[in-house]
Amino acid sequence: MTTSPDPISAVSQRLESFAADRRAEVAGLGDEAADFVEAALACLHGGKRLRARFLAAGFAAVGGDTTGTQDVAGVAASLEVFQAAALVHDDLVDNSDTRRGRPAAHRALENHHRRSAWAGDAEPFGRAAAVLLGDLLVAWSDDLLEQSIVTDGRAADVRRQYATMRRDVTVGQYLDVAEEAAFASAPEGSHAQRALRIASYKSARYSVQQPILIGAALGGADDAQRDLLSSFGHAVGLAFQLRDDILGVFGDAAVTGKPSGDDLREGKRTVLIAYACETLDTESRRELEDALGDRGLDAAAIARLQQLIRSSGAVERLESDITRFAAEAETALDDAPLTATGISVLRELAHAAIQRSA
Repeated sequence: MTTSPDPISAVSQRLESFAADRRAEVAGLGDEAADFVEAALACLHGGKRLRARFLAAGFAAVGGDTTGTQDVAGVAASLEVFQAAALVHDDLVDNSDTRRGRPAAHRALENHHRRSAWAGDAEPFGRAAAVLLGDLLVAWSDDLLEQSIVTDGRAADVRRQYATMRRDVTVGQYLDVAEEAAFASAPEGSHAQRALRIASYKSARYSVQQPILIGAALGGADDAQRDLLSSFGHAVGLAFQLRDDILGVFGDAAVTGKPSGDDLREGKRTVLIAYACETLDTESRRELEDALGDRGLDAAAIARLQQLIRSSGAVERLESDITRFAAEAETALDDAPLTATGISVLRELAHAAIQRSA
């Protein structure tokens, strides 16, 4: 795989080959097994391939040899398989109906149950099957990673970075779920910092920092390069998640593939919500907090909550944080002992991740 700004082609080809092997594994096990595998493979379609892009950029930044034996495409593809697993479980936890403009995995499996006229209740079947489907994708990500580094002298280093990524995002996801209940007993004034901690573990480290460091490990990075890339990646990742917080409340469903205001219906205790609650008057704050997590919020109710959040100044404050983290990322690359091409790609990716609308 080349280290160009667009590694999607090579990663997509690797995923297609991987999919063919997975289909062959269940040949002869019956329609149910084949349908289950197809449902899992469907989760690999679409997306921005953000983690693959950052991994390839990390490899390039430390001078990784594109003519060498490192299977960058395979490792990058394994991250995309893990991301598919994370989204399946995330949608299940959040009870989300859609993902990338299509039914979420548990809803698709529920619909399959109904179309097949199977016995029992379709909804719990869909949820149970989605747990297993996510687990299968996690196993596949391990399989693809190991296939890609089996003869690589840097395999142990890559595994360490990959394991850190998986641990951090799992802890972050739990913190996210727990905060929807734990906020009630948390000290007043601590909510924004607690939300930022979630953003760090759930997104910043997982989506940007660790993919870069995995690529850097493949490329043979030294300690100084790792430290700079870690600082850059974490700052970009935080800005990325804070942008996601804004899109989760104000995003256009036609662009994001998720209903507008979905974070409000899911009761997400983001930095944006913490900032709003800090400055709203008592009555408005109570209105916002009472509505958070109400799955029945209609368009008018969402619009009202959006107006409250805007009036609080929380959006402007969050935009200021995003600008600050973006500046920190830029500073980390100043005079960095990295390749010029790699720095250029990292900057382009950072800008795209932070300024995105979906």
